[in-house]
Formats: sequence, C-alpha cells, structure tokens
Amino acid sequence: MSSCSMLAIYCLDLGSVYIKSKEAPAKDVLKDLVEMCRGIQHPVRGLFLRSYLSQISRDKLPDIGSEYEGDADTVNDAMEFVLQNFTEMNKLWVRMQHQGPAREKDKREKERSELRDLVGKNLHVLSQIEGVDLDMYKETVLPRVLEQVVNCKDEIAQCYLMDCIIQVFPDEYHLQTLEILLGAFPQLQPSVDIKTVLSRLMERLSNYFLQVEAFSKLNNAIGKVIEAQADMPILGAVTLYSSLLTFTLHVHPDRLDYADQVLGACVKKLSGEGKLEDNRATKQIVALLSAPLDKYNDIVTVLKLSNYPSVMEYVDSETNKVMAMVIIQSIMKNNTQISTADKVGALFELIKGLIRDLDGAAHDQVDEDDFKEEQNSVARLIQMLQNDDTEEMFKIICTVRKHILTGGPKRLPFTVPPLVFSSLKLVRQLQGPEENPFGEEGSTTPKKVFQLLNQTIETLYGVPAPELALRLYLQCAEAANDSDLEPVAYEFFTQAYILYEEEISDSRAQVTAIHLIIGTLQRMHVFGVENRDTLTHKATGYSAKLLKKPDQCRAVYACSHLFWVDDQDNMKDGERVLLCLKRALRIANAAQQMSNATRGSTGSVTLFVEILNKYLYFFEKGNTQINAAAIQSLIELITAEMQSESNSPDPAADAFFASTLRYIQFQKQKGGAVGEKYEPIKV
Repeated sequence: MSSCSMLAIYCLDLGSVYIKSKEAPAKDVLKDLVEMCRGIQHPVRGLFLRSYLSQISRDKLPDIGSEYEGDADTVNDAMEFVLQNFTEMNKLWVRMQHQGPAREKDKREKERSELRDLVGKNLHVLSQIEGVDLDMYKETVLPRVLEQVVNCKDEIAQCYLMDCIIQVFPDEYHLQTLEILLGAFPQLQPSVDIKTVLSRLMERLSNYFLQVEAFSKLNNAIGKVIEAQADMPILGAVTLYSSLLTFTLHVHPDRLDYADQVLGACVKKLSGEGKLEDNRATKQIVALLSAPLDKYNDIVTVLKLSNYPSVMEYVDSETNKVMAMVIIQSIMKNNTQISTADKVGALFELIKGLIRDLDGAAHDQVDEDDFKEEQNSVARLIQMLQNDDTEEMFKIICTVRKHILTGGPKRLPFTVPPLVFSSLKLVRQLQGPEENPFGEEGSTTPKKVFQLLNQTIETLYGVPAPELALRLYLQCAEAANDSDLEPVAYEFFTQAYILYEEEISDSRAQVTAIHLIIGTLQRMHVFGVENRDTLTHKATGYSAKLLKKPDQCRAVYACSHLFWVDDQDNMKDGERVLLCLKRALRIANAAQQMSNATRGSTGSVTLFVEILNKYLYFFEKGNTQINAAAIQSLIELITAEMQSESNSPDPAADAFFASTLRYIQFQKQKGGAVGEKYEPIKV
C-alpha cells in the first residue's frame, strides 16, 4: 500500500473520531473527507479507500433521529454525501476497464465483477437513510443515480447498477417511479442484458396489486428498448415479451387484451425474422406460448387471443408439434370442453403440426414411437369433442374431417377411427323417440351422418388400410341397423364385402375379417329375407374358400349362427344350421386326411370336438334337426379317432373332449326336461 493511501486512511480515521467529538457539524467533516479521497486516483486503491469511508461513516450520517442530526437540511446532506461517494466510486470502477493491455480484458472484467459490491453498497446505504422518503427518492435520488448509470456507458456497470436499484429500494417506490426507471432502459448500451434486469423488475412488481397502470408503462418501455437496440438478438426480444406476458397474466388475469397486445408486439418483432433457428429463442417462444395455458388451464380462453396462432407461425415444425402436444395435454388434464365448430377449427389450426406435414417435413425423419404417441393424442382429442346440440355436433365432425383429411396416408389410420366413432355417437343421439330418421330439410339426420361416414372411410383405401376400413364399415352397418335404415346397412355390408374380395389377400387377415363379418351379420335384424340371404350366402361362400382347412372349418360352423338367432323367431332355420355343421364336419375330416397324407398321422381331433360343442348348443336351443342320435354318432367318431393308431397325441384336445363329456353327464343328471333330453346320449 502506498504512503498516500496510508495517510488517507489515517485521515479518515481521524475524521471519524472528530465527528464523534461533535466539535464540528458532521456534514462539514463528511464533505471534507469525501473531497480528500479525490487525491487517490488509482482505481483499485481509490475504490477500497472510498469503500472504507462508506463503512466508517454509516453510523455517523446526519440522518433524522441520528445523534449527528443537524439543521433542517440534514437529510439532504446525508444523501448528498452518499451520492457523491457513489458517483466517484462508479467512475473509478469503470476506469478499471480501460487500464492495461487489451489481452487482459477478461482478467479485468473478472476483477471488476469481484469488486462490484463495493459500489453497490452505496445504494444500499441510500435505501437505509430514514429521511429519504418517496418524494426525495423520486425528485433527487433516482434521477441522480440513473444519470450516473446512463452516462458511464459501461455494460458491466449499467447491468449491475440497474439490478441494484431494483433490488435495494422498496417496491412501493418502484411503483410510483416506474416511468422514470423505465425511461432509462432505452438509453443503456446495446450489449446490456436488459431482458434479465427487466424480468427481475416485473417479477418483483407482480407480487403486488398495482396502484398504478404498470402494464402500459412496461409495454411502452420494452417497445422503446427494442426499437432503440436494433441489433438486439431475437432471443433478447422474445425473452422480454415472455417476461412481460408472465407479469401481465399474474397481475391482470382478466385483461385478455393486455396479453394479446404482448403477443401482437412479439409477432411484429418476429415478422422480419422468418422461422426461428436459435434453439434458445425457440425455447423462449414455447415459454411465451405456454404461459397463458398454464395460467388459464383452458384452451378456449387462450383461443380468444387473436395473436396466439400468429406467434406459432414463426417456430419450426418440430417446435410446432411440441407446442401442439402441450395444448392437447392441457385439454386432457383439465377436461376442457370445446363445443363449437368455430373453436374446434381454431384449435385444429393451432395444432396443425400434428395434423399434417409442415415445411415439407418427411415422415422418414420422424421417430415411429413419437409419431404414434402424437397421433394417439390427436385421436383422444377427437373423442373428447362433444356438443349435445346435434346440429352443432355435426358441424364439429365436418370441421374435424376437413382438417384430418389433409394429414396424409400415414395419419389417417389414427385419426379416421375416432372421427367415425364420434359420428356414430351422434347417430345414437339422433335415434331419440322424437327424432325423424329422415329429418326436416337441411337438418342433421342419421342418413346424412352415414353418407359422411361412407365418404370418410373411403379415404382409407389410399393408405391402404383395408382391414381397418372393413371394421369401420361393419360398425357403421350395425349402427344403421339400430336406426332401422336397411338400405344404408346393406350398402355398408356391400362395401365391406368389396374390400374383402379385392383388397384383403393375407390369409390371417381374411380369417379375422370373415369372423367379424359373421359376428356383425348375426346381430342384424333390419334386413328383409332377400337381402339377408344374399349377405349370408356370400359369408358362407367366403368361409369355405379360406386357405387353410382348419380356418375353413371354424368359419363354416360359425356361419351356422346366421341361421339361428335366439330373439328372432323368423330367423331360425334348423335345416340350414345342420347343413353348415355337416359341411364343417366334412372339412374337418378332409383336414384329418390331409394331415395323414403329409405327416403320417391324422393330427388333432380338436376340430371335431369344437363341432360337437356346436351340436350341443343348437340341441339345447331346440333345433329339431339336431337330435341325440347325431350327437351320439359324433361322440363315437371322435372316440374312434382318438383311439386310432394314426392319431397323434394332443393333451389339450383330450382335455377338451373329456370336459365336453362331463358337461353332457352333468346335463343328464339334472333331471326334468333337460335330463330327459340328454338321456339317450351315452358317454
């Protein structure tokens, strides 16, 4: 330490003692001491010397209530002393940046960062002076401090000191001097991290119910900052708007127009940028767009923000999908009801990143698991759309259809089924006792919905997804059956049959499809004799033409149920049931012979046991064509097959047959009409 510095410290100590002696007014001694410190102009030594002065004088300021209080202007004297010391310390601190070679710039900045609290303590002292009330702060303290901050033109000093002002002075002071404080921001150096400082200010103010109109002042200030700093990175601008929006939603949750203004200002800034490529800026956009969702937990409210969709236009397709998923998850979590076609249209436009390809993005670049998760989310969303008003619900369905049909062949298998089932739900709504199936002119009717469904399912042809389309046609046929629309139901079955014949060639898919057809046709009651015979004949024909004999056999005996429906007396044809079962037996026997020819063994008797169970079913249902003698004959056939030397062991088939025989024995022991019926059968 230099001799000058040692002498200065000695003088400060001496001045401190002299103030305590009260032989002279404290303000005069302090004024002399602060002037004396000008003699040390070395930045670091000067900083520490003035810091020492600030430290030893804190309890000797001529403040109100202090033992060193003087005349009426005593507070002004205390304030003037601290402000003067602050100004000189800041000049020394800034001067450190310009001393030494350029290669040591980073080292100097680090040193300055370590010494910044020495300067900031002066502002803390100012905030602790009892006599510095709001008026004095507004008229003198804040303007003087801001003048020094702006004029120093130093990035590090400006950023730190603006933050200090926000942190050390009371919130109510900020509320009443907001315009003065915000007016300094556009004058700061372009490199100052204004977004962080302003964010902290808004964070503090958002914890209070404002007595002043803070939004317009903050909004104007941010606009001026961005305008003044033409080179501000887009990240900085978006961060500022994100902070302002968070502040606005917290303080003015009922003012959607304020939130929309922020979004509109952000759109204006983004309009000259094109799609964002900065990942950090993109994250801030996601934060900006997520804020209203998190606040309101209601996408319907968010859709009222006219500039919200416009902001999403500036993110890339991946980010658009991320935001779309956030929106859908919010809807799911809060069970939000979107009940008008206009709102649904706006929503689907908002989540279009999931509905269709954007920016020419190729599916090959998408992870399959992620893609399925996204499309399943869209499907769940479609299922949630509901309105008890059938006219509006039909409009919703048409709106959804318009959007999902732009999704391309890979998306349609995910999005068409939920739309179909939502439409079928509408059909059930239209089946009320007062509803006319054909309706009034221009109104929504089941027939009108079915026409739309037919056109919608047809879009799956181009995927291609024939198995899915067939399932949906059969679902529609069953719904048309419940609406007593025979021509419509017949048309859906016709389409299903065409798909089966022309598009479904895989043997396993054919087996599944034919059983679906048989099961659906069995439940139909709307068909007249001619239409039903046509469809039944086709189904039995398809069954007999399956590739594998076991599949043929099972499909043919399943067709027996098409001729015997329990709750419909006009659909009980025992003779045709027997024909189906006999045909199934012939196919099962042919399968045994083929197995013996190719493998040297007759194979399992499982098919025979399955047919035996069908015989028993119709026997109990009262089909007179199925008698005890036929069942006895089949039991003996199975027993003989199992005892044959060419039969290959099959424990599962043996257990199945044994269980069937136990059932027959149980029925015999019941007594009464059932026991009498089963009595002739020997097991």
